[in-house]
Amino acid sequence: MPFLGQDWRSPGWSWIKTEDGWKRFEYFNHKLGDNINELSLEELDNDKENVYVGDVCEVAAKKRKKDFFNNNTKSQFLFQERWIYVQKESTRERHGYCTLGEAFNRLDFSSAIQDVRRFNYVVNLLQLIAKSQLTSLSGAAQKNYFNVLEKIVRKVLDDHQNPRLIKALLNDLSSTLCILIREVGKSVLIGNINIWVCRLETILNWQQQLNNLQIPKFSDACDIINLGQATPTLHMLSEDRQLWKKLCQFHFAEKQFCRHLILSEKGHVDWKLMFFTLQKYYPQKEQYGDTLQFCKHCSILFWNDSGHPCTANDPDSCLTPVSPQHFIDLFKF
Repeated sequence: MPFLGQDWRSPGWSWIKTEDGWKRFEYFNHKLGDNINELSLEELDNDKENVYVGDVCEVAAKKRKKDFFNNNTKSQFLFQERWIYVQKESTRERHGYCTLGEAFNRLDFSSAIQDVRRFNYVVNLLQLIAKSQLTSLSGAAQKNYFNVLEKIVRKVLDDHQNPRLIKALLNDLSSTLCILIREVGKSVLIGNINIWVCRLETILNWQQQLNNLQIPKFSDACDIINLGQATPTLHMLSEDRQLWKKLCQFHFAEKQFCRHLILSEKGHVDWKLMFFTLQKYYPQKEQYGDTLQFCKHCSILFWNDSGHPCTANDPDSCLTPVSPQHFIDLFKF
């Protein structure tokens, strides 16, 4: 395309939008039109240089306003379909491939965290991304990632549910950001370094808020241990044998703790020590109320309630539950 201008080194003409259309801006011409958009004729006649500077400032102000809107928009990714075709190579019908960031934007994780059955699933997925896949996300996907994370933190602060799970996520994320910021230049980092520093400060602030959170009820055995460190009376309650026995019976089968009986010096079963021993022998498996589904026939990833346009004769036989790690593996090429 040829360059239009008086000289190939010049920046070309400047143009101004008027009611009659676009007109060329002439710095030393007093007749610029009757109604120039958002410019005063009096200012044009008095000081051409100030008008030019004002026009530049106006453009800069509009850009700042646009950037502010983009940075603070919480619902940027609205798609009619809540499923995505997982494509790993180009074909005659489809070109390109699907990335992790595209899938994260399309599958509406912002709404998923409001569902109790999907909350832990989304948190564990964000934790896996924080550990190894954060830099592989596009700029838009990163913005969406931190928007979802903010909603999760706000939900935990309001509901007082699953704080330990979110603390682990923020710890992994803050460690990753510290490494990225410290080694900037050694790895590909999408976005300005100041943005990442600001994100790290936000995460540290969230961690402080979660540390100050008062938990009204116990969620696991670690809460009982922490409670026992508060006062001597609570320590006695936290060491109650019947309490730990019920925890063992609730989390493990009778055959499991019968194989690993641990007796105290007095000959009684040490249920507290047994509980933590059984946790090592029988770690809890990942269990979610609802997960993403992958259709092997259509190569489509989707939530159960959204469905997808399946062409198989028996769609249910083609579905496979997708764990958080499996979700990450789908986009490793």
